[in-house]
Amino acid sequence: MTPERVVRMEAARDQPPNAEPASIRAAVDVRSAALTVIAILAIMMVLRIAAAMVIPIVLGVLISYALEPIVVWMERHHLPRPISAAIVLAVLVAGSCWLVYSLRFEGQAIVEKLPQAARRVRHALENQRPTNTRAIQQVQNAATELEKAATAAATPPPTPPGVTRVQVESAPFNVTDYLLWGSIGLVAAMGQILLVLFLVFFLLASGDLYKRKLVKIVGPSLSRKKITLQILADIDRQIETFLLVEVFTSLLVAIATWLVFTWIGLEQAAVWGVLAGIFNSIPYFGPFVVAAGTAAVGLMQFGSIRMALLVSVLSLVITTVEGLLLTPWLTSRAMRMNAVAIFIGLLFWGWVWNIWGMLLAVPMLMVIKAICDRVEDFQQIGELLGE
Repeated sequence: MTPERVVRMEAARDQPPNAEPASIRAAVDVRSAALTVIAILAIMMVLRIAAAMVIPIVLGVLISYALEPIVVWMERHHLPRPISAAIVLAVLVAGSCWLVYSLRFEGQAIVEKLPQAARRVRHALENQRPTNTRAIQQVQNAATELEKAATAAATPPPTPPGVTRVQVESAPFNVTDYLLWGSIGLVAAMGQILLVLFLVFFLLASGDLYKRKLVKIVGPSLSRKKITLQILADIDRQIETFLLVEVFTSLLVAIATWLVFTWIGLEQAAVWGVLAGIFNSIPYFGPFVVAAGTAAVGLMQFGSIRMALLVSVLSLVITTVEGLLLTPWLTSRAMRMNAVAIFIGLLFWGWVWNIWGMLLAVPMLMVIKAICDRVEDFQQIGELLGE
């Protein structure tokens, strides 16, 4: 007999026959709870409406956390902090530009091969289609008859004498307008990137300015200042470690995907490796998006469903090994979150900021957990997010 059953039997024996069921009374202030719900809904709507302003700020803060250890290392070697921040950002921008420039021909080749790939997919599906198409043909004939009946029923009445019938036609596709709107979107994206870079520079150059301001705000007590400094240091260390692990694992996934796809002969393997590394930061959804995309690419190139499945399975194997073995080994238990919290966070931030929300969901949840674990009033939330 288990100890839990013994405890339940003793509690049932000690309880009177007509006693009320055991319950826990929690004092809940209805007005405070209602105000909290209203405040949360208001914050959600503000985050959704002000996405164009909030997303660059979040990106800047997270990038500054990831680059902070490099700047600190350069500062220890007697290099001024603003110059260190400028050098790190210059190297980051130059590396990104070099990567985009080096992959431009492969991206152009992908676009040029789309018509040929579509024809290859159609031929592959036609060759593997079953010979018995009687049922499909009957369904097509039924659909044709229904369309004829609908057309006959929707025939307009005859035009009265003296009235001219007018038909409104949609404007033809204008390539100039399309390029204009695309150029406007590109200019807006470049402006957002520039804002993020400036914000990262100012955050890195300011150093511990905001830490000192927070310590000053908490009050004159020396003990409170020490506790605040310790909390801020723990939060910074946990967030920096998590972001470095995310960047490191994404790089490994990108390199491994590129090498494996090159080995099996997949064209433009470097592009798919970069995409695999980017989408690797989206738990659950990211690996499946990459697997589905690479399966389509394998089908278009090789014209074989077997090869498409092979490419997709190899992609899933790489991300699975990284997610189940490498990441848990590199991260401590304090940095891990439970699967339910991550999944709900992905749904929420994806609804708020679409693809950007899904990319930033896990880092933001990690920041929230790090803060909640060390602020006494919010430790219950940290417990809910942790393993």
